[in-house]
Amino acid sequence: MAVRGARGRRFCCWGNGGVVSNGRPPPPRGAAATVPTAMASPLRRGGTSQPGHHGRGARDFQAHSPATPRSSVSHQLAQRNDGPACTPVQRALLALTIPLEMLQVVKGRMMQAMSHGLSRQTHAQANVRMLPTYICSTPNGTEKGNVLVAELCQSHVRILLMTLLGDGNQSPHVTDKIFDVPGDSMQGPGEALFDFIAQCVRQFLAGVSSPEERLPLGFVFPFSCKQTQLNKAELLSWSKGFSCSGVEGKDVVQLLQSAINKQELFHVEVVALMNDTVGTMMTCSTRERPCEVALVVDKGTNSCFMAEAQYVEVVEETNGRMCVNTEWGCFGDDDALNDILTPYDQRVDQESSNPGKKRFEKLVGSLYLGDIVRHTLMALSAEKALFIGSNVTVLGTKGALNTQQVLEIIDNEEGMAKARVALEALGLRPSERDCCRVQQICRAVVSRSAALCAAGLAAILGYIRHSRGLERLVTNVAVDGELYRAHSRFGEILQSVTGLLAPDCMAALVPSVDGTGRGAAIVTAVALRLADQRREMDQLLAPLRLSRTDLERVQALMRQEMELGLGQETNANSSVRMLPTYVRGTPDGTERGEFLALDLGGTNFRVLVVRVAEDGIRMASEIYLIPTNIMQGTGEALFDHIVDCIMDFQLKQDLMEQVLPLGFTFSFPCQQLGLDKAVLLTWTKGFSASGCVGEDVVQLLREAAQRKRHLALKVVAVVNDTVGTMMSCGYDDPKCEIGLIVGTGTNACYMEEMQNVGTVEGERGRMCINMEWGAFGDNGCLDHIFTDFDRLVDETTINPGKQRFEKLISGMYLGEIVRYILLALVEKQVLFRGKPCPRLQTRDIFKTKFLSTIEIDGLALQQVQAILHDLELDASFEDGVLVREVCQTVSLRAAQLCAAGLAAVVEKMRENRGLSQLAVTVGVDGTLYKVHPRFSQHLQKMLRELAPNCTVTFLQSEDGSGKGAALVAAVACRGAEP
Repeated sequence: MAVRGARGRRFCCWGNGGVVSNGRPPPPRGAAATVPTAMASPLRRGGTSQPGHHGRGARDFQAHSPATPRSSVSHQLAQRNDGPACTPVQRALLALTIPLEMLQVVKGRMMQAMSHGLSRQTHAQANVRMLPTYICSTPNGTEKGNVLVAELCQSHVRILLMTLLGDGNQSPHVTDKIFDVPGDSMQGPGEALFDFIAQCVRQFLAGVSSPEERLPLGFVFPFSCKQTQLNKAELLSWSKGFSCSGVEGKDVVQLLQSAINKQELFHVEVVALMNDTVGTMMTCSTRERPCEVALVVDKGTNSCFMAEAQYVEVVEETNGRMCVNTEWGCFGDDDALNDILTPYDQRVDQESSNPGKKRFEKLVGSLYLGDIVRHTLMALSAEKALFIGSNVTVLGTKGALNTQQVLEIIDNEEGMAKARVALEALGLRPSERDCCRVQQICRAVVSRSAALCAAGLAAILGYIRHSRGLERLVTNVAVDGELYRAHSRFGEILQSVTGLLAPDCMAALVPSVDGTGRGAAIVTAVALRLADQRREMDQLLAPLRLSRTDLERVQALMRQEMELGLGQETNANSSVRMLPTYVRGTPDGTERGEFLALDLGGTNFRVLVVRVAEDGIRMASEIYLIPTNIMQGTGEALFDHIVDCIMDFQLKQDLMEQVLPLGFTFSFPCQQLGLDKAVLLTWTKGFSASGCVGEDVVQLLREAAQRKRHLALKVVAVVNDTVGTMMSCGYDDPKCEIGLIVGTGTNACYMEEMQNVGTVEGERGRMCINMEWGAFGDNGCLDHIFTDFDRLVDETTINPGKQRFEKLISGMYLGEIVRYILLALVEKQVLFRGKPCPRLQTRDIFKTKFLSTIEIDGLALQQVQAILHDLELDASFEDGVLVREVCQTVSLRAAQLCAAGLAAVVEKMRENRGLSQLAVTVGVDGTLYKVHPRFSQHLQKMLRELAPNCTVTFLQSEDGSGKGAALVAAVACRGAEP
């Protein structure tokens, strides 16, 4: 066969055996050695064909068909005007030759059909069914143990026992036995058929030395089923001569299990059901050589591949991959192939038992190729182009020429002789020229089959590449079936045409060995490995998966600790400090003027000028470095340096002559005694300046200003970043009365009724309370939710036993929790094939930012693998799935615990105000909340469940520590002249 390319070029598939060097079919012997010019141009079927165009998204692949309506070439052969020199044989060969551009169209239509099959909306109407198999992994070589297989074939049942040694599946021990199916079992009661299979299992086990321990069984059931689990599948319809009663619509796995139990084989458990295509893929896959696509070209044809689970919409699973059984034999049942069908294909279809069905299979499968050739020969003989003088009535008999004979005829060496033998056996008297022409027709039919398979395979490879976001796909394709095995040239055409149609995909064809037997055993072994893996994962992660009851208890405990913290006599006993901030109001929109802000919380600090006007807020700022020798020197040197930087900034901003109110964000633990008075309790973040702990930091700043003779400094408020966040958002939303930080650390503040604040005198109005909730649980009240991983993280911190709530939630610690979980999974041989991972022993190697990246919706698992490889972790695709699950579990718990704490706050505010329904806004800041793809969603969802009487809006803060500090000063000075 010659597959045509653009501009009329054709790609030779048969070399000197079937096409001469110019790519044209050789003339019959005795004919003129010229071919009309028209034969060199692409055959136009149904108009000008354009390659399919595909969208970018895996769900949105589009394949545009030719602009003109599809029409069968059966209407064209009689109408063609190819010139007087174009003989009937040449026209037949052209009809059976598909140009490359048309193969591109077929590929595009196949991709579109696949997308329809995967979509929940169009799945029921799709011809390419894309059935989920619930097989979510390929072998990794660690599978071991005894596995039983029961394979139901057309005329026999095969029972197989395979022992896997965990050696990469290189040397499995296999024993099998075949049992003939009684003829009456194929059409009798279904119960009798399954009883027979179970009896075969019992007889087989009686003849081998198998252990009495649990023996898993994989069931190869080659009929159309609706599969809803790996071990649950309802028969849709019988085929292949079977029509047993009482089975259609029933779970065939359960029917077999019941029959096995009747044989008292209670240690045999049916754990997986599959078809031969999936088994084919499994036999060719190892960890070193993963195989993710399989193609069977036998009497029928089918394919399967490992699809990204998130795109298999008909199942709930969204993580990892799942093998999809395409059932592509039905491709074209919606007339998508009409413009490549020949009259010969139409006649084969009409005389089949299912006209109009399985159109693709009838062009490709070996069950039909002999009859396609037969109808072609019959048409040519009717035109007196073949078998002149012979009685050709025999060619009207279905099956008169079979595919095995066709494959023998296309052989270069013996083909002509085989053609003569086959034709003479039919009572024909072929000439040498007849034999040559028959050989050409056979080659064209088989080549077309290979080319169409290549178009389907290219569609699958293209789909995989797009859905995984790859520039280039490299994979192995398992191939099995009579056509592929019997004729090497079929595989060569399949390989070369696939390369032309999918140039961005490198696919190596790998012959499968015993896909139905060994493949089924490996499927079953993989299913067992995954089941064991799932048990280990669930057991390990169970303590981190908090129930609604758990979270309600955390909410109640937070409320209890808040009440204790607010009481003058009980404050010392609370783990939640509930510190008064002396901030008595939030912005109301009337604030005006210029304010300075100072933001000190690390090695860099900022000085800002904030201008609040009727039309909004404008800011200018500059960042200054604090050298290590000053951080760790004397307090005087530190605050002198700060004042120097303030003076430098004011000079640059031409503010030296102005006395502006200053808000001071000081993000270190303090006991606040007034709006402008805060005593440093301890240094953190690498600071250790002497003479500061126990002193009022505002007074230290004022004294430094006096030493520097900078009298234009008016500190009116000292705040922390949480209060600044609330104030910053309060300027934009007057309902903002809560501040929340979820970043490296975590904290919250809110507006409390003064009458409830026992640690400060006064009963009227409200005051912002800095909860310091990171220490929630330091008194042991949360010990019931701490896991072993949390304790390991806590023990290795600089403050063991402190900030326990923060260590469950904040970005500084989540990566470490994940790392300890991964180490436990390696120890249990669930991850990285149980191999030691020295790099994973390194503290803080797994940053919390990796959680945010790994959990991004739609992130291809290759990218997850890449992150793990960058950490020098030898991660497989499956490892990536498991690591993602660990990250999701840890971040979900963090978000839910944060929601439980916030629920306690909003419910207290609602009750304080005697409201049936509270509407409040939370100003929120922090990288974990802002950057993590799911944290905010999880937090808000759980908050709605825990506080159903509160309508909570979240507003992300912009520069809470800078703008917020200035707004605290502005509120304090409200009504004063700027």
